[in-house]
Amino acid sequence: MIDLKKHIHDSANGLDYALVNDHYLPNLTVAAPAEHPIGRWGRLHKMYLKEQHPIRYNQLLLSGELGGYLAKLDKQTEEQLALTIRQMQEAEGVTEALKAADQLEWVRRMNNIRNRAEEIVYNEIVYK
Repeated sequence: MIDLKKHIHDSANGLDYALVNDHYLPNLTVAAPAEHPIGRWGRLHKMYLKEQHPIRYNQLLLSGELGGYLAKLDKQTEEQLALTIRQMQEAEGVTEALKAADQLEWVRRMNNIRNRAEEIVYNEIVYK
């Protein structure tokens, strides 16, 4: 019978291993994930990464960077969406004066602007 050590260290990769049922398993610890609020855009991008880029998703997940990455992307997307909506409003003349004069027309135009702006951020940030 071979006498196996309970714990070994591999200097080539810097990992410690523990003997479990005749197999050495790496002693891996995962840092507690930092709490990052992830909104709509972050959740959509997370699903996109899982489905379309699973290797990148796993890299971010295993390194503990996924939450921060998604929170940053979510914030960036919200800011870009707000900027795009403001620019479209100005370009199309959708103002507070229009809102006061014809509320239904203002709502129709704002919904149209918001839908187009969301489509832009979907393609430019979330699904890229």
